[in-house]
Amino acid sequence: MLKHFNKSPVWVLISSAALILLPFVNDSRSLMIMITQIFILAIFAMSYDLLLGYTGIVSFGHAMFFGIGAYSTGVLLSRFEPTMLWLLVSIAVGMVVAAIVSYFVGLLTLRLSNHFYAMLTLALAGLFLVVAEKWRSLTLGNDGFTFRVPDVMRDRLSFYLICLILMVAVFFFLMRLTNSPMGKVLLAVRENEARTQSLGFKTIHYKLISSVVAGVIASLSGSLYVLSLRFVNTSVFALDVTLDALLMTILGGVGTLIGPIIGAAIIEVSHHWLSELGKSYVIFERWIIFFGILYILAVMFFPKGIVGTVKEIRWKKKRPSKVETNNKNKRIAG
Repeated sequence: MLKHFNKSPVWVLISSAALILLPFVNDSRSLMIMITQIFILAIFAMSYDLLLGYTGIVSFGHAMFFGIGAYSTGVLLSRFEPTMLWLLVSIAVGMVVAAIVSYFVGLLTLRLSNHFYAMLTLALAGLFLVVAEKWRSLTLGNDGFTFRVPDVMRDRLSFYLICLILMVAVFFFLMRLTNSPMGKVLLAVRENEARTQSLGFKTIHYKLISSVVAGVIASLSGSLYVLSLRFVNTSVFALDVTLDALLMTILGGVGTLIGPIIGAAIIEVSHHWLSELGKSYVIFERWIIFFGILYILAVMFFPKGIVGTVKEIRWKKKRPSKVETNNKNKRIAG
């Protein structure tokens, strides 16, 4: 089933239908909040997978686009009436600003090799973090601020369904993008940029498009994240945010799109489960250590991510062995 998950939208629609019915079967408030967070983080992880998995770009500054969306929504809703109109405007502003920033950042850095690009994006994300900390008249620094949200967003079920719909929409959009001719060029850039350039493609243009799309989607996830908390502070620009997206992508499977969703679910569930155990058992108070052990074990047993490893195992089972092929050829020749 996993082998065809990305290729067949039917499985995505079936899973979405099950998730739509889930709140009506189990009305646990904590469960709904946790799954909503998974939807939001999955959107963020998929945006990172577009860079890492399909374009071969390693970025340590992806959190700056997440933070741009978060602060755009938080600031506008705190200064204006919390209506749906202003909510949509705040999300749109975050996306536009993220697109502009990602375009110029990409224009300045994507001509460099990957490790230089990674370091420069890390530096730029740090710059945004410093600006957010120092511009206290707008952001209130590390203390952050709360804000009101539209009435429809206060209802957990409505917000749950909105986040689910957006996650599915982002998945199908990115699936269509990566399966398009442009997506094939992105894969060629990932595998061998020099050879792609020799074929006549201006790879910088394709990398810029990938960077802008990833930045816009990351901004959307940042807006949804602060809407779920109704609070924003400078932690949205922290390096930990980017590392979370990196871990989700690697754990689920790089270059699979469905992998980041699975990775987001595993990390969020593990985080919640270990945190709850820490309240009951002293040994789990330092739950982050056990979280690291779980991640190490996952990487050891699933070196290509969960989806990538499962696909590889299934492919090896279906592929005829070399001995069987030779015997078949001998029978034909005889």
